[in-house]
Amino acid sequence: MVCLMSYKSRDEAAAKLIEELSAYRGEHPLILAIPRGAVPMGKQIADALDGELDVVLVRKLGAPGNPEYAIGSVDESGFVQINKEAGFSEDDPYVKEETARQLETIRSRRKSYTPQREPIDLANRTVIVVDDGIATGSTMLAALKAIKSQKPAKLVVAVGVAPAEAIKRIQKEVDEVVCPKIPKLFFAVGQFYSEFAQVSDEEVITLLK
Repeated sequence: MVCLMSYKSRDEAAAKLIEELSAYRGEHPLILAIPRGAVPMGKQIADALDGELDVVLVRKLGAPGNPEYAIGSVDESGFVQINKEAGFSEDDPYVKEETARQLETIRSRRKSYTPQREPIDLANRTVIVVDDGIATGSTMLAALKAIKSQKPAKLVVAVGVAPAEAIKRIQKEVDEVVCPKIPKLFFAVGQFYSEFAQVSDEEVITLLK
């Protein structure tokens, strides 16, 4: 069953975000996409706004026996954020093991995605963080924590779809949130896309070159 609020594809979501972000054209914004699904969207937005594209690498910490359920997240610097309702602490042996696994993935991806350069400096830049959608918001909040430590001039979040609760959490951390679809009933990001194919590492590498 197709949701009445769904996009046809990530391309359509990116086009809608470009409309709502048009005021940033001319500021040469830095578009930071959350891999992998948001990278094609980030590329479209960066091109349309005459901006620059990079990735922000954050991984969710999956629950024991249920890796799709996020108990927290870790960013590229190693900063760990645990969801209060998850019932875990940073000192939990499982959390330490899961953090090490996800950090290994993050570092491997950075080497693959941008092997010829370091991450782009965010200081004094207008930074727009892009994702195809947000569920709990834990991954995005971890990304924002890492980004804010580098002191951008302005920080904007642009996502295709998210529940109202997640938007409220994120609005407290940034200058602006752009989200065209905020449905009352939300189960998963893919629910709001008619086409929601996986994006490969090879496609990400090509887009970032």
